[in-house]
Amino acid sequence: MFLMPSYDGIKNNFRLANANEEEEEEKVLKKVAPYMGEYRKYTVWAAILMTLGIVANVLPYFFLYQIISPLTRGEQIDASYILVRVIAVAVCEILFSILYVQGLTFSHIGAYNTLKNLRISLKAKLEKQPLGNIQELGTGRIKKVFTDDIDQIELLLAHAIPEGIANILIPIIIIVLMFITSWRLGLLSLVPLVVGMFAMGMMMKSGMEKMNDYYESAARMNNTIIEYVNGMEVVKVFNKDGDSYKRFGDVVRSYRDFTLDWYKVCWPWMAIYTSVLPCLVLLMLPFGSMMVLGGTIALDKMILVFCMSFAVGPSVLKALNFAGKFPQLDYKITELEKMMDHPPIKEGTAAFKGNSLDVEFKDVHFGYEDKEVIHGVDLSFKQGTTTALVGESGSGKSTLAKLLVHYYDLNSGSITIGGQDITDMSLEALNDQVAFVSQEQFLFNTSLYENILIGKPGATRAEVLEAAQRAQCNEFLERLPDGIETQAGDGGKQLSGGERQRISLARAILKNAPIIVLDEATAFMDPENEEKMNAALDEIIKDKTVLVIAHRLSTIMNADKICVMKEGKCIAADTHDRLLESCPEYKKLWDASVSASTWKIKEV
Repeated sequence: MFLMPSYDGIKNNFRLANANEEEEEEKVLKKVAPYMGEYRKYTVWAAILMTLGIVANVLPYFFLYQIISPLTRGEQIDASYILVRVIAVAVCEILFSILYVQGLTFSHIGAYNTLKNLRISLKAKLEKQPLGNIQELGTGRIKKVFTDDIDQIELLLAHAIPEGIANILIPIIIIVLMFITSWRLGLLSLVPLVVGMFAMGMMMKSGMEKMNDYYESAARMNNTIIEYVNGMEVVKVFNKDGDSYKRFGDVVRSYRDFTLDWYKVCWPWMAIYTSVLPCLVLLMLPFGSMMVLGGTIALDKMILVFCMSFAVGPSVLKALNFAGKFPQLDYKITELEKMMDHPPIKEGTAAFKGNSLDVEFKDVHFGYEDKEVIHGVDLSFKQGTTTALVGESGSGKSTLAKLLVHYYDLNSGSITIGGQDITDMSLEALNDQVAFVSQEQFLFNTSLYENILIGKPGATRAEVLEAAQRAQCNEFLERLPDGIETQAGDGGKQLSGGERQRISLARAILKNAPIIVLDEATAFMDPENEEKMNAALDEIIKDKTVLVIAHRLSTIMNADKICVMKEGKCIAADTHDRLLESCPEYKKLWDASVSASTWKIKEV
């Protein structure tokens, strides 16, 4: 007499093996549910149709039993008896195909609309982030999140949820029927399930420990590949192929190593559950045969349980394969939300109510993460005046300019326009008051006309053309085949750096904001065009409040006020002539600028 495991013991083990998977599934479902909205019903209907489809796919095993059972008892059956059941099998298979395909159709409608809602939600959160934070994330990581990571969630929505539900319900029903037919054989069928579920649980537990390293290495590789491609020109020109490729190779190998480490941990457990779960007859065949020979169970009952067991294994395996994806999907959704979980930029709802266009920085402190780079800056400039920020690279000039246009929130202190704190007004209201032209301007892959029109979407064509003329764009527009209707190309690649900057300046001219921030706006100007550009800038900034950041001090020597920045502090502020006399740091910068302007290659 062999010993049988107790039903309660096996049931408890089965429940424990499922606990982690159910918990993971519940967590993921809770995170995804808010994005499903009205399309949740499609996922529900998909699960119902797929369940009915699997029922139709399971029924042929019972028709097979009805054919085999009489034969085991030596009963005579005619051809019509067999034909009816063969037809029933065919009908079931057709029903399965129809129901399952329709279920997949509904699940994909729900899935892709949920992905749409998810992308729109993340985009809304991204728009509320400080622009500086967005730049720090990098285009590679943001692209991966919005395309690759979100696309992989489709597996959860279109397959794992509806198919997983369907494929787990049917085995439960069949196992109950097995116990009704023969509780002994039912218990024997659970043993492979318990072993397989345990192996699946161990695989998921082991895999989770490696998952963070794996995904971090994937993100590093993605950003490095994009940087490698974008910087290929520099790499080739300066013969840095070896250094650049070494870094590229290091991150690719790192990704390979983390991936292999992950799979090495998971593979043994995967082999166990994929081989054991489909074989519910593993113990039923030897012990069931002994029971039949011993007369404790009828042969036809054993055949019935055997037939039912063939329907359980594939469904359980498929359901568990989907269950194994839940930790990965949970990680991805968590990462999506974490990436967008930075506090939104402080933004009010008020319109601009300042009593003037005077700008004032009051005890401004700011830092990137834990490193403070602006240390208590006090700075003011009056309406209608031009103020220049100068200093060595890294002194904080561009950071101050970005703080004025609210790229970041301050650590402490305040920035006001006409006495109104910029955090009290909406971003739209602030953007209406300030035009920002930086040394790197992005052009959309549309016509140059439409790129300029961004400055004032309601402008007439005449206003756009005038802005282009004032920004000295006509010179190169006349050379282009389609003039101002020429396509800019990806990122404005059809134009040179100076030409892109003039299109950006035309955009700012059209906007006609009362406060203008010029961050190296003439950085890409060649000497022939610089004079024209400066003349255009003089006309544009007339009666405007202007903040200029420049490395070439000759371009700002006539500013009303020049502020000298050093190591995140404003160490002096006065006119050009007075600073030359009173500020050694400015004198050093000026001498360096003069020396650079007169530099030329010696004749050999």
